[in-house]
Amino acid sequence: MNTILQTINLKKYYGEGENIVKAIDNTNINIFQGEFVAIVGKSGSGKSTLLHMLGALDKPTSGEVIIDNKYISTMKEEELAIFRRRKIGFIFQYYNLIPSINVWENIVLPIGLDSRRVDKDFVNDILDTLGLKEKKHNMPNTLSGGQQQRVAIARALASKPSIILADEPTGALDSKSAKVLLESMEKLNKDLNATIMMVTHDAFTASYADRILFIKDGKIFNELIKGNDSRNKFFDRIIDVITLLGGDVRDVC
Repeated sequence: MNTILQTINLKKYYGEGENIVKAIDNTNINIFQGEFVAIVGKSGSGKSTLLHMLGALDKPTSGEVIIDNKYISTMKEEELAIFRRRKIGFIFQYYNLIPSINVWENIVLPIGLDSRRVDKDFVNDILDTLGLKEKKHNMPNTLSGGQQQRVAIARALASKPSIILADEPTGALDSKSAKVLLESMEKLNKDLNATIMMVTHDAFTASYADRILFIKDGKIFNELIKGNDSRNKFFDRIIDVITLLGGDVRDVC
C-alpha cells in the first residue's frame, strides 16, 4: 500500500523542567492511500495538536511529518503554504465559508488562488456525491448547517489533495445532520478513494472510519480495524476498548 502520511518520533512539548507538558509524545503513525482513519480521544488528549502538526499548521518540538514522501519540516514558509493548498484538504468544525459568494465559488476559490485550472467535471462529481448539485448557485446563508459542512468537504476535496484532515467535523451539527455528513464522507472515501484522517471525541462518529487510533496523554495507545464488522459491532468494540483501558465512556462519547 502507498503511504500518504507518516510521522516519525513526533513530539510537541510546552514548558520545561517540572512544568513540561507533553502534548504529543513520541508518536509514530502511518496512513495509507484510500484509508478512512479516525483518531479518538477525550478533550486534552492531544488529538487536535496532532492534527495541526500533520496539517503543517504547527511545528513539532522534534520528529518528522512526511506527506507524499515530502518532509514538511524542511520546507520554508512560502513552499509550505503552497504544499498545504495543493496536498492537504482541511475540514474544520465550523465551516469557514465566505458568505458573500455562492457554493460553487466557495468550493473552487482555493484552486483559483493557486492559479490552477478547475476540473469542473471532478467538482460536479463531488457535488453529486454529496447531494449538493442543485445547490451550487446558492449562497451559504440559504443552506442548513449540514449542507454548509458538506460544501466545506467539497472545497477540501476539489483541489485533489493527497489527504483530507477533518477536525471534529460533526461537532457543530445535530445528530441527523451529522449522520448525513458521515455517510457522505464514507461515500467519498469509497467512491473517489479519498484518504481521510479525522479527529473526534465521539465513538459514533469514529465508527464510520475503517481504522481507529486511540490517543491519551499525547500517545497513541491502541488501534482498532473495522474489517468486516457492521457499524454497530464496530461501535461496540470502540466502547469496549475505551472501557478496558480505564477510560470514561462519557468523556469520549
